[in-house]
Amino acid sequence: MDYSLLKEFLEGEEIVYKENEPMSAHTTFKIGGPADVFIKPASEGAVSKIVSFCNEREIPFYILGNGSNLLVSDLGVEGAVIHVAGGLSDVSLGSVNEIVCGSGLKLSLLCSFALENSLTGLEFAWGIPGLVGGAVYMNAGAYDSEIANVITECRAVTSDGRFETLTADKMKLGYRTSIFKEKKNRVITSAKFQLYPGDPEAIRSRMDELMLRRKSKQPLEFPSAGSTFKRPTGNFAGTLIEMCGLKGFTIGGAQVSEKHAGFVINRGDATASDVKRVIEAVTEKVFLQTSIKMEPEVEFIGR
Repeated sequence: MDYSLLKEFLEGEEIVYKENEPMSAHTTFKIGGPADVFIKPASEGAVSKIVSFCNEREIPFYILGNGSNLLVSDLGVEGAVIHVAGGLSDVSLGSVNEIVCGSGLKLSLLCSFALENSLTGLEFAWGIPGLVGGAVYMNAGAYDSEIANVITECRAVTSDGRFETLTADKMKLGYRTSIFKEKKNRVITSAKFQLYPGDPEAIRSRMDELMLRRKSKQPLEFPSAGSTFKRPTGNFAGTLIEMCGLKGFTIGGAQVSEKHAGFVINRGDATASDVKRVIEAVTEKVFLQTSIKMEPEVEFIGR
């Protein structure tokens, strides 16, 4: 595909971009071939212009946050990758006990801001390696809580570049899903969270407790995309995988973690193909032994 018009547009708008940018540098798996055009908008206005331009000219595009729930093809990504990390990262207090922030803000910074302002309700998100936009997109959750419990509304760019505001009841927030993931015709640019007054020491203590639990149980020392599989109804993915004797199962550089079987990790030289084959093999073997169909939580993109 010829991207000369896109590059000319980006240069005219003074929007930063790179060509053939390796996606392995922008995912927590440390895996992925090049993006044809890698764009770094600094504002929601720039996002609107880029989305509108790409749609008008039928240029495929993908919105990238922290790359923490993502497996990118070894052959890379066709079209444009719009990277919101770095931009869209403002955060402030809104109305009573409310936080307003951009979709490009790291969840860790959102949690820290809540702590600094003695607001409780976001402790569960401490340690989740993503951005606010991605967390809303997949309704991220942990330790019996999730984004749906605290978000009240968000602002998004539609496919034709318009802005709209969606209240929480319009977002179709479910287990690791939302209207944004289902339809993929909007780009989240900001969100509002309703929290509660809390004791800073108690908030900090809870955050520290959950981080210790993560470090003790999860293979954080290896690149991964976090939990690889959705939780099957009435079961835990890691427990099922371990029961089937698949802890440590390896193809190439990809391995079912020996520390937590719910994670597929990159041992250092894994390709996207290796990871995909491990996921497929685990899905097949667990189904054959238990009749339970595992679903990947990781999103696959690229050629």
